[in-house]
Amino acid sequence: MSFTKKIITAIFLMISLFASPAFAAKEDHNAGVRKAGEETIAKVEEALKLAESKGDKQEILKLFGDIRQSQKEFRYEQTERLRQKAGDKLRIAREEVEAGKDGIEAIKATLAIYKEMWTIYLAAH
Repeated sequence: MSFTKKIITAIFLMISLFASPAFAAKEDHNAGVRKAGEETIAKVEEALKLAESKGDKQEILKLFGDIRQSQKEFRYEQTERLRQKAGDKLRIAREEVEAGKDGIEAIKATLAIYKEMWTIYLAAH
């Protein structure tokens, strides 16, 4: 009987050792996506405020680069097409700012898309 208990205990320990990292990895991934989503939206809002107040062009362009990086981590299967559209709008905003325009409409469109992505993400998580 004690041999059977040892085998059952060993099997239980093996299952718990292999199962824990899988669940932990998923939680870490969701936390990373959540952080990236919050960061992306915050940076777009900051870029919009700078553009509306006629802020420094270089600072706005730097924010666009930060947005581009953070949006790479803000990936969720159901919002992938929206992420691509947001990237296109961000590119248009960058081109407008580089050309000396304010780019406010393109930044607002980008922000609206990221907020829609965020709503979809939160509804699923």
